[in-house]
Amino acid sequence: MEGAGAGGGSGSASPEPQEAPAPAVEFHEDEEIIEVLELNDAEPDPDDLASDMEDVDFADEPEAGEMADEEWETEDEGVEEGAEPHDDSELTFSKHTASVFCVSLDPKESILAVTGGEDDKAYVWRICDGETLFECTGHKDSVTCACFSHDSSMVATGDMGGLLKAWKVQGGEEIWSFEVGDLEWLEWHPGAPVLLAGTADGNTWMWKIPSGECKTFQGSNCPVTCGQFLPDGKKAVVGYEDGSVRIWDLKQGSTVHVVKGSDGHNGPLTCVSSNADGSLVLTGSVDCDTKMVNTATGKVVGVFRTESNVSKASKREEGEAETNSVESVGFCNVLPLAAVGYLDGTLAIYDISTQTLRHRCQHESGIVRLLWEDNSPVVYTCSLDGAVRLWDSRSGKMISEYCGHTAEILDFALNKEATTVVTASGDHKAKVFCVQQPDR
Repeated sequence: MEGAGAGGGSGSASPEPQEAPAPAVEFHEDEEIIEVLELNDAEPDPDDLASDMEDVDFADEPEAGEMADEEWETEDEGVEEGAEPHDDSELTFSKHTASVFCVSLDPKESILAVTGGEDDKAYVWRICDGETLFECTGHKDSVTCACFSHDSSMVATGDMGGLLKAWKVQGGEEIWSFEVGDLEWLEWHPGAPVLLAGTADGNTWMWKIPSGECKTFQGSNCPVTCGQFLPDGKKAVVGYEDGSVRIWDLKQGSTVHVVKGSDGHNGPLTCVSSNADGSLVLTGSVDCDTKMVNTATGKVVGVFRTESNVSKASKREEGEAETNSVESVGFCNVLPLAAVGYLDGTLAIYDISTQTLRHRCQHESGIVRLLWEDNSPVVYTCSLDGAVRLWDSRSGKMISEYCGHTAEILDFALNKEATTVVTASGDHKAKVFCVQQPDR
């Protein structure tokens, strides 16, 4: 699934990018689509979306080739080995025997977590006591994706080699399995039992679960590095290794917009994120740029850079060792603000309306991921130094810091009430932190 100087951004809209010919949906075994998803213009609710996706007619897909044999390397940038750090966590989950790469909280009640790791294992467990409900068995490569469906009834797990599985949370039964090429990312539809995934062969896949009916969307002939459903569930935004971004119409199976060339990025996409109504999308890249795209027009309506990140990007282009990239992006729901997290440890808060840099919050180590609280201007970061931090985007000041890991944090999840954070770390542990602040 990234110029202006510090305190400034480019505010002019770029020209309408030239769209590539709309590729057809790839169906196999010479089957035609008989029914398509009926999508309404009205604001949908999860039940409507689920009902709509029931009508999608997918074609069967043959199983793809063999899984790739790859390893996932992580840096040890955390607390010095042998040291016993102060541990702010309420609970530590210790069943993994190698780095824990991913974590997700069940969205309905936030009482369950699923974690996946380098030990080829994924576990579904209770965050109150660490009790394992079931193990997601059968993976033979590092589990890099693990997430709950919108209604918390199912869990999907995916490993680096491309083996995907879906499980019923009630009873832990495996209900679906499929193999693709090397997996880049995986996520659930916001209101229907449908999975979306990107693979290194350039395909974006969509499956109906548990039947497994499938559609594919062919983009660039390069890895699909990041992507997500837009909030209405009708479209998806997908980023590619060649720096291009595509917005797909999931009903028609065609691209609505393609952002590429001078409007695209000069390096692989690392992250995408939409605002609450899906009208704007942020895209981040290894080129250190963050672009803001209007999803209705496909135009780039903003480019966010900081002086330090521009200089570091220039050094990289000149062949020097200094490297940086955009690692995570996100919109605030309550103020016109956007946050960008960089590998050099910079958290940049930008004002969307004026496209200026509002605050620069510096970390000792690289930022891995950021998340905004749903109903406040507080943004959370996790970083390679093993800590979770809360920042007030209005002042740029750190509110609090939570430590306990002895290695880098590789992923984290926040519940909707903003009371609980669950982290995944290179120290083989997942931890639960209580972050409720009575004074906020």
